[in-house]
Amino acid sequence: MESMEFGQITRRGFMLTSGGVLATLSAGAHAAEPTKERLILRNPPATGLGPRVPLGEKMSIKSIETFVAPGMCIVRVTTDTGAVGYGQTAPQLPKITALILHEQVARYFLGADAGDPDALALQAIEGEMKFPGSYICRAVGGIETALWDLHGKLHDKSVCEMLGGRPRPILAYGSSMRRDIKPRDEADRLKRFQDQYGFKSFKIRVGTPVGHDRDQWPGRSEELVRTVRGTLGDKTGIFVDGNSCYTPRRAIELGRVLEDNDVRHFEEPCPYWELEWTAEVERALKVPIAGGEQDTDLAQFRRMIKMRAVDIVQPDICYIGGIGRAYKVAMMAAEAGMPCTPHSSNLSLVTLFTVHLMGAIPNPGILEFTVESFPNTAQAAYSPVLEVRDGQTQIPGGPGWGVTINPEWMEKAEYRISTKA
Repeated sequence: MESMEFGQITRRGFMLTSGGVLATLSAGAHAAEPTKERLILRNPPATGLGPRVPLGEKMSIKSIETFVAPGMCIVRVTTDTGAVGYGQTAPQLPKITALILHEQVARYFLGADAGDPDALALQAIEGEMKFPGSYICRAVGGIETALWDLHGKLHDKSVCEMLGGRPRPILAYGSSMRRDIKPRDEADRLKRFQDQYGFKSFKIRVGTPVGHDRDQWPGRSEELVRTVRGTLGDKTGIFVDGNSCYTPRRAIELGRVLEDNDVRHFEEPCPYWELEWTAEVERALKVPIAGGEQDTDLAQFRRMIKMRAVDIVQPDICYIGGIGRAYKVAMMAAEAGMPCTPHSSNLSLVTLFTVHLMGAIPNPGILEFTVESFPNTAQAAYSPVLEVRDGQTQIPGGPGWGVTINPEWMEKAEYRISTKA
């Protein structure tokens, strides 16, 4: 199924069938009251189970190794049959995550049958119930993604194919990480990226992270939105990220400016833990609200979706605990008629994981692809790197993740191993 550009969600209703995406244009202008037409699935998928690998030869996990360098923790899993797979934890503070992986998480995987990564991930997260949240899930995700790579190699299939999808081009948007840049300079550099890489959409940053309504400097956010829209033109999609900055009152106030400038999603407008605040903003605005990047608890995603706090869900594969858990969130969203645009704001392996997931789910949005640091230093860890051409990137078709981890990078990394006693 081809990736759909959900940026026009305020003006289009989507119907997905097994044969592809049928888009039906809404008639007329916007209604007086804010409305958002929902994605409609003719046959919504079941959400009780995560993706499962085809079971073959039984094998147990013999060792789990980590390779840590600045901004990167690669995980290697080896079974008693000699099968090997590579994954990655979330890139922030990788030394701490690697420590937690070996001290708290590895024991749930070592000696276990490698055949069901999703069940092992759940066992580890529930086993560490006294330590819920980010670091446990980040460590679990490093092992879980390595197991998917391992099974893909054993079955000579890409992870995308193992999930039921197919390698193909995926539409990408250019994601800016900068708030220290003047609106005119930001607009001009995004135009250069558009000319060079063909991006059809961009995301820009407004407010300040958990900013209590503070702007980077007074008036910057409104000026930024208007300047970028004026520079990139009406055909370019613009997304806006608030990074938990606003109270509902201020988010709605800024949201009117976003509506006037045809902004196509407003991400994390309120502190992400304040679901009721976010839901209030969602009800008030026509611009679609996106969120979920920081969340690691599947029950929280169920609440978020049930109460319609957001219109677009954004699980991060490395934050949430692996591709199986992110897949479950995508299926919850699909059942509710909502798109899924996973968070992937850097060029470590998380962007690679994300393209494989988006090629397999029925409700993909547009891939987040950072415009910062071309090339990114984390990409020295693997090859071939993902590239954007004409606004698209290709899902690798090789076995597993379809990349090779650079041995020279691994030799320079900080090393640790856990083995079954």
